[in-house]
Amino acid sequence: MAPGHSRQPLVVVVCNDLIISLNPDLDSEALLALTLPQLVQKLHSGELSPEAALFTYVGKAWEVNKGTNCVTSYLADCETQLSQAPRQGLLYGVPVSLKECFSYKGQGLTLGLILNEGVPAECDSVVVQVLKLQGAVPFVHTNVPQSMLSYDCSNPLFGQSTNPWKSSKSPGGSSGGEGALIGAGGSLLGLGSDIGGSIRFPSSFCGICGLKPTGNRLSKIGMKSCVYGQVAVQVSVGPMARDVESLALCMRALLCEDMFCLDPSVPPVPFNEEVYTSSRPLCIGYYETDNNTMPTPAMKQALLETKHSLEAAGHTLVPFLPSNIPYALETLSTGGLFSDGGTTFLQNFKGDFVDPLGDLIWILKLPRWLKGLLAFLLKPLLPRLAAFLSSMKSRSAKKLWKPQHEIEVYRHSVIAQWRALDLNVLLMPMLGPAMDLNVPGKAPGAVSYTMLYNCLDFPAGVVPVTTVTIEDEAQMEHCRGYFGDIWDKMLQKGMKKNVGLPVAVQCVALPWQEELCLRLMREVERLMTLNSGRSDCCLPSCLADSGQPETIRSAPSLVRAQLPP
Repeated sequence: MAPGHSRQPLVVVVCNDLIISLNPDLDSEALLALTLPQLVQKLHSGELSPEAALFTYVGKAWEVNKGTNCVTSYLADCETQLSQAPRQGLLYGVPVSLKECFSYKGQGLTLGLILNEGVPAECDSVVVQVLKLQGAVPFVHTNVPQSMLSYDCSNPLFGQSTNPWKSSKSPGGSSGGEGALIGAGGSLLGLGSDIGGSIRFPSSFCGICGLKPTGNRLSKIGMKSCVYGQVAVQVSVGPMARDVESLALCMRALLCEDMFCLDPSVPPVPFNEEVYTSSRPLCIGYYETDNNTMPTPAMKQALLETKHSLEAAGHTLVPFLPSNIPYALETLSTGGLFSDGGTTFLQNFKGDFVDPLGDLIWILKLPRWLKGLLAFLLKPLLPRLAAFLSSMKSRSAKKLWKPQHEIEVYRHSVIAQWRALDLNVLLMPMLGPAMDLNVPGKAPGAVSYTMLYNCLDFPAGVVPVTTVTIEDEAQMEHCRGYFGDIWDKMLQKGMKKNVGLPVAVQCVALPWQEELCLRLMREVERLMTLNSGRSDCCLPSCLADSGQPETIRSAPSLVRAQLPP
């Protein structure tokens, strides 16, 4: 398959009779407008049938996919799952989308790599098993960047996914297909993974909510990766949805005895309802910039408006900045991810076309001595790139253990700094708005706001709060970055013509305190929705003319779906 070749869009063969007989008078637009808790209530009461929900969302996903290329495959087993879904489950009858890294029995997982083609999974991943036990109906796999180590979303097998708000913009990555599908209304709830921002970037770029839990809060058994055994920087499994309450509902459903039994390595700690629903005022640390990636005008304005709203609601906001962020990013995170010099990662690309991944591949391919020499020569002019190069050199076991220990020491130092101010949670900018296609790989330094919390292994979530204004756009011309290097220049170039696109903030809590993180996210969402006068989260304006049928009577239901061989 030639580089850049994209497979055909999802082909859907439809039949109307079944869905008409199930819910002859139901308005499909009304169904699609339901929040996840509302849909669950109607499914449990019998007011809606699981078939109506599934086939309506399959039809909507098909429409969305034609414009964004976000779906890689239809999970044909979902129709069987309809009849097997336990009615008492918290997610009974809910269609759920999955990032194309979660094993689903009989379905292949490629990660956009040719060497992974044609190898069907032998069983479901643990999180998929738990979703099914809770009554959910997984129905599609969604697109990822090649290898998943990118915050864009393109690969040689399935092509480029695009942003539902503007097709010239990236949906983010690596859970980019999820972000695009949910952001455009083609799914209510999805699962992603995050090792440097892979849930949070798509959530920010596509105007939805996403949560990266502590690394081992949810099971990772059955999740495919390009590199196994790397433990210095933790990968997390987490939910993505239109609103915070949907994230909380998903966490309630997953944090159950079934998960703790299927994967005893996950701490058997159920969802803490008391913490999540508490209304007591919070002590919130905040920072406007990490002094590594200059926030865009829209990012800064979003943070300040959110801060003022929280203060007006009675919460206490305290300036706080984690110590030594450049060290955490350039030495600990990069060194931890590529402690073998990238050898294991590069093996995935043998005999494959390499999708545009920016500087990463060519840097990893450099011999160790050349990385060291370039780091020395570039340090006076390009200090970030020099540190990046230096940290990507292979090292011995002795030198591997040292940075792993240093990550532990750094984590405890930040926790001590946090507790000295008696903070509950933390608020900060989130990279946004969406960048132009193919730009993320050329601006790796911009992962600073997200990667830090993978290094620390703190739970972190993203909530959309504002949109880019004409004033934000005009000020972007003066946003040169802190270093003025090629990464800063690419970031500025890739963030233009964004008026009307969503902008988010990031909320963080200490390890294992996902409920507290969600509590802050819920409060931010509530206050910012009130201030904006919106009744709920906005959907891309392009969807208003998507051609989606008005009623279930004319909406397509799915008999089967095919992708070309």
